[in-house]
Amino acid sequence: MSTLSTVEEIKNKKTSVKPRRVSKERFLREYTNREDGYKYEWNDGVIEKYAGMNQEQSKFYYLLLGLFLNTAAAKIGGMLIAETDMGTLTEQIRRPDIAYYTKEQLPMMWSGQNQVAPWVIEVISTNDYANKINKKLDEYFLAGVQVVWHIYPESQQVHVFTSPEQVTICRGKMICSAAPALVDLGISAEELFA
Repeated sequence: MSTLSTVEEIKNKKTSVKPRRVSKERFLREYTNREDGYKYEWNDGVIEKYAGMNQEQSKFYYLLLGLFLNTAAAKIGGMLIAETDMGTLTEQIRRPDIAYYTKEQLPMMWSGQNQVAPWVIEVISTNDYANKINKKLDEYFLAGVQVVWHIYPESQQVHVFTSPEQVTICRGKMICSAAPALVDLGISAEELFA
């Protein structure tokens, strides 16, 4: 047997290993309240493990929360929440880094009814994979999210999506807008990364 065929066989074995599947109930019971520095998402029975927002990245939540508190939505009782579960489809539970929920959604959330945030923010780290980022983006819009921000700290840019096909890349003085979810919230990329 040649080395090439052995390498190919090993590659095929690695890629053909199927991940262990768990029920939605088990995921909710065992993973939603874990406090180990990671966040867990459930994707059609497969648990996906991501690094949670770190202290450096929490700056984005702080800045956006300060802006949010001056919006009409905040004044009537809406809320900006960090890392809370959100079912995007019946077979997916995601945990966006930051999400905005309306005043009307909050009591339903608190009574156990899944709500989809109108605005979702993901802080993209060096550990994130492009294919997973793009799949989640599609899921968010299929679920009814109106605008998604991908914040890239290393390149100091924000990709603002109003659909999977419509994106504005904000850099420098360009204003990143949360419209249509929040028409009165915007910040320049320069201020966000200051």
